Amino acid sequence: MKAHTYLTQSSLTPATALELLREGNTRFVSNLRINRNLLQQVNQTAEGQWPFAAIVSCMDSRTSAELIFDQGLGDIFSIRLAGAVISENVLGSLEYACKVAGSKIIVVMGHTGCGAIKGACDHVEMGNLTGLLGKIRPAVFQEKTIKENRTSSNHEFVEAVTNIHTERSVQAILEQSVIIADMIDRGELGIIGAMYDVETGVVTFHEHTCRVGQALETLNAQA
Repeated sequence: MKAHTYLTQSSLTPATALELLREGNTRFVSNLRINRNLLQQVNQTAEGQWPFAAIVSCMDSRTSAELIFDQGLGDIFSIRLAGAVISENVLGSLEYACKVAGSKIIVVMGHTGCGAIKGACDHVEMGNLTGLLGKIRPAVFQEKTIKENRTSSNHEFVEAVTNIHTERSVQAILEQSVIIADMIDRGELGIIGAMYDVETGVVTFHEHTCRVGQALETLNAQA
């Protein structure tokens, strides 16, 4: 299995790039991962890289995007930090990944049992973590369906907040990056939210957050 080249990357559309990730997660869950010669891929990518996707995910040790989507060296940009929060640094990284390096799809991926989400639910304050959790807390306040036990001990509440936070993160990228929004409008790039289940290994894509070319106009018309 060779690393992506300029030609293979440029031949992909946002939709086909997303399909590669879906297929990769299916292989991961089925324990049918592609047998890659990683040293060969080191050599193949020594002069450059052509990743087809950019994944924003949590720093949780169980959520390595390369493993979850069964990808090799040079296939994806992996941006990882607690809670997969969106910041100026993340936006800059995504703009580089897509506008400069040619990635076709952005995935913002939350996960079940997220410690950062739990901390935000419990209003934890601790050093620099306080500011990070503050970026998640709006999702806690936005969740209105669960009235009792709105803490980390309530699995249902934590997952509901995680889904809201992921959706808010997708929207934040669209609103705060003119470069990314413009690329999506022109059909050059797609973006979608997702949830990874740490118990099963399955990634569930939030189809209603998908923005891929004309899908953006369709979703805006339906809003």
